[in-house]
Amino acid sequence: MLIEFRVTNFRSIREEQSLSLVMAQGKELLVENTFDSGLPGFPRLLRSAVIYGANAAGKTNLLKALQYMQALVLNSATISSPGAKILHTPFRLSEASTGRPSGFEVVFADNGVRYEYGFTADAERFHSEWLIAYPHGRPQHWFEREYNAERQAYDWHFSSKLKGSPRVWRDATRDNALFLSTAMQLNSEQLQPVFTWFQKKLVIIASWAGQMNAGLSYKMLDDKNGKENLLRFIRAADLGISDITVRREPLIAGQAIVGNIVLENPTSGQIPTMLRVSSFHKSVETGEPVAFELSDESHGTQKLFEAAGAWLNVLNNGEVLVVDELDTSLHPLMTRFIVELFHRQSSNAKNAQLVFTTHDTSLLDSASFRRDQVWFVEKDKESVSHFYPLSDFSPRKGEALEHGYLKGRYGALPFIGELKL
Repeated sequence: MLIEFRVTNFRSIREEQSLSLVMAQGKELLVENTFDSGLPGFPRLLRSAVIYGANAAGKTNLLKALQYMQALVLNSATISSPGAKILHTPFRLSEASTGRPSGFEVVFADNGVRYEYGFTADAERFHSEWLIAYPHGRPQHWFEREYNAERQAYDWHFSSKLKGSPRVWRDATRDNALFLSTAMQLNSEQLQPVFTWFQKKLVIIASWAGQMNAGLSYKMLDDKNGKENLLRFIRAADLGISDITVRREPLIAGQAIVGNIVLENPTSGQIPTMLRVSSFHKSVETGEPVAFELSDESHGTQKLFEAAGAWLNVLNNGEVLVVDELDTSLHPLMTRFIVELFHRQSSNAKNAQLVFTTHDTSLLDSASFRRDQVWFVEKDKESVSHFYPLSDFSPRKGEALEHGYLKGRYGALPFIGELKL
């Protein structure tokens, strides 16, 4: 799955910064928090990584960089028109940086093959793009392009291992489009796993981009097995909910819409319908179920229900989930419960991975993470973001990590001044 992500000259990130999910030294939580990569001679990988840092330190920018890369892979060949500008957001506090391309590279594994894919780009064009595959443990440089400013043209290199019609794809690739994206539009079978990883295996949920797809939770309620899986998730979270039902009602003109309701899109000629979700709690005296509108539940419970389908979908499919501010509206114990779903073999048999940012420092002393799973980000005096793992500090076994972090031992804390009124 995700092995490493590297980014250069993007928003508050100036020099190359990386996030690695390769297991470092240490055998603590080996079975729970790491898994065999399935790659010949390659280390084990981490099931999760958590990122801490002050507000505006750059945590979100790392996630935005990965999302930006994903969007260009999926859309650059189809959405942008010839000559259109590429959205370029370099480090803007340095003239030298604003004139340079931004760089992105991701290393991942899929079906036992390791891939290294990356590109550099500014507003005018993609300056370089490359893909290295390791189908048998040794590198194969499937393709590479590099813009030659003197010739105002690209230098291209293709491996004999790249099947299909690479020169046809090359001729169809615009300056503002990725070769990978263009080749996929022209039906490259060999490059399909790389594109599909960005399309279906990488799930990015960012606070600036809305909530998780609640439709997955509603869809699970329509299936007997899906509903049971959803209820097991809800019950394990100890929300006091014994059952959840969904009913469909016609949307009548002039009718007031109240409660937690999702409108279904009708087909032509059909009356629109509403999905009304009810939760049930047991009566104190009789133990009989008492119905509530989902909107009567706490905001945290509603959020957990809406996200449950997405969480379970990621775990069932062995995907990579990237979440900004995971702890928003969730109790610390609930955040820990979600993290532990990824750390348990019983709930994560397909080795899904979770990467998230948080301000919940209680997780540091919850025995939930290895030291190589904890990352920090802080800005220097020039407002440049730097990322580094907790393992760089070699903390002692059993060290009070939360106390050490809040005391400033690992950096990545806000500098709070005095306000005089």
